[in-house]
Amino acid sequence: MAAPRLIPCVLALTTLTLGACSAGSPSPTGGESKVTGVAGGQGGAPSVTGATPAGPSATALTPEAYKGELDSEREPIREALDALAGARGLEALDQRLGRAESALSGGADELADLNPPESVRAQHDAYVAGLRTVASALASAGEKVGGRDLCTSSAVLTDLEDTLDQLDEAGEALESAGDYKADVVGVTAGKKETRRLRNGSYVRKGTLNGRSSLEIDNGGSRDAVVTAVRGGSKAFSVYVRKNATFKVRGVRDGTYRIYFTHGVDWDGKRKAFTRECSFERFQKTVKFRTTYTATQIRWHDWRVTLHAISGGNARTSPVDPDDFPG
Repeated sequence: MAAPRLIPCVLALTTLTLGACSAGSPSPTGGESKVTGVAGGQGGAPSVTGATPAGPSATALTPEAYKGELDSEREPIREALDALAGARGLEALDQRLGRAESALSGGADELADLNPPESVRAQHDAYVAGLRTVASALASAGEKVGGRDLCTSSAVLTDLEDTLDQLDEAGEALESAGDYKADVVGVTAGKKETRRLRNGSYVRKGTLNGRSSLEIDNGGSRDAVVTAVRGGSKAFSVYVRKNATFKVRGVRDGTYRIYFTHGVDWDGKRKAFTRECSFERFQKTVKFRTTYTATQIRWHDWRVTLHAISGGNARTSPVDPDDFPG
């Protein structure tokens, strides 16, 4: 009598489809400046009321007093920039950007009202202008973070590289002119990169000793990382390049939620894309199941697409970046 045989599986292929989404960017708000005055008779010039910045005719600060004023603004600005560099997660990044902008713009306003020693007036003015330039760049970076064009603190610092360098140079010039401490830039901005992993690289590889497989088709314009979660634990995370496919083999039985993030420039240390990031999940769970009979073993394989296709049958939902399984 012939020995029993294991019959190959019958694949049950189901195609899931990416639902596009976009995040709106916050709109900047502005203010209105006004000058009031009373026009003089006989064609005279208007008489303007309001605060007048200190000028050369006012008494200049002594070097010691000026140093004290610089020191009182230097530490809050430096601390705000250091905190920005250490931000993890988009929510923290957005909050710290706002605080840094306030610190620099507030510091610039305070210093602009001073009458510095005449020997460093030019350097002082250049330093104040540098603070204002970085504050404006921080506001612009905040909009880019809100629109997911910038996604990590390193990407923000890279975006600010030129303005930070200019502020650093202005601070050095002020210090060289009179030994005034103005080194507020203690962070390092890296060069813009486009780092990528090899297609099919595991960011996290759990136990893959099952019979099923998950084929991932990324036909989009950006690389992706796909994360499968079973219960409350990450089963695996895999990197799939744009216009490429990869099959995860050995998937164990269970019900999984499939998350995916798209983006540009993969930061292996942060395990996140630094630019053009998005975060989504499939609404429908994926079930892998193996059944045994006296003569057969059957299991389920799945195939998902991370881009919209005709006939797709699964919806996706955006995910809060800070809730994304990292």
